[in-house]
Amino acid sequence: MAAAGAPDGMEEPGMDTEAETVAAEAPARPLNCVEAETAAGAAAEDSCAARGVLQPAPAQPPGDPAAQASVSNGEDAGGGAGRELVDLKIIWNKTKHDVKFPLDSTGSELKQKIHSITGLPPAMQKVMYKGLVPEDKTLREIKVTSGAKIMVVGSTINDVLAVNTPKDAAQQDAKAEENKKEPLCRQKQHRKVLDKGKPEDVMPSVKGAQERLPTVPLSGMYNKSGGKVRLTFKLEQDQLWIGTKERTEKLPMGSIKNVVSEPIEGHEDYHMMAFQLGPTEASYYWVYWVPTQYVDAIKDTVLGKWQYF
Repeated sequence: MAAAGAPDGMEEPGMDTEAETVAAEAPARPLNCVEAETAAGAAAEDSCAARGVLQPAPAQPPGDPAAQASVSNGEDAGGGAGRELVDLKIIWNKTKHDVKFPLDSTGSELKQKIHSITGLPPAMQKVMYKGLVPEDKTLREIKVTSGAKIMVVGSTINDVLAVNTPKDAAQQDAKAEENKKEPLCRQKQHRKVLDKGKPEDVMPSVKGAQERLPTVPLSGMYNKSGGKVRLTFKLEQDQLWIGTKERTEKLPMGSIKNVVSEPIEGHEDYHMMAFQLGPTEASYYWVYWVPTQYVDAIKDTVLGKWQYF
């Protein structure tokens, strides 16, 4: 008599054990390519389901502006943020450079910026905006406005080393000659002008002071013939204009070989000054009753204040 079978839906005892034994003893069959890919995909899905699917961040395309720091033309990287900037036109060697620069930066910092643009060392720069720009004052203090033109005069170290310096030699020769002679104001050629006395419209003087050039021409002075003369410094053209009633001479500052001056005896707050336009003293253009506070500024503007390494 046959043994009673297990109820429907229930497995007989020992069936799992036998199936597992058969599966373990059966040799593994190599999977074909389709089966292998299916199995790998299923394993990956199970892994993602267990951990949660992580979406990769979309890669930003090369050159995306959001992925690269932008530096505007002429601004110091990281230095202009939060600072008031002013638009400047820096002119050197007949080339214009448009620059944005912090208004509260000093003249010394401006020279460093010019160095980065032109390669001209700060010590070799003559930077002018209504006269020489002082290194210790800010652009705001000297009232630089947006769109201002900053004139830069100077030569690179290689240029200086490659040429002779006849202007320096001329200055030394002139000083040596001055030491041998009597005071200029006592010489006959000058006495005839000085004896006329101080011009009625002469500009006020400040003895013992040094000031930058005024924004207006220097006027109320005499030339060697006793006629009225005015000096206008055209920094943008790097020219000195010498004007009289008859005409105006426009002289490139680079053509002026030397500038000499001497206080007028009895009126030491005024000077007599000469611009050397040629190789000898015969080319001196004399101007009388120059206010003493402007003497150094005139020399620095025309000749420059150079420092050599």
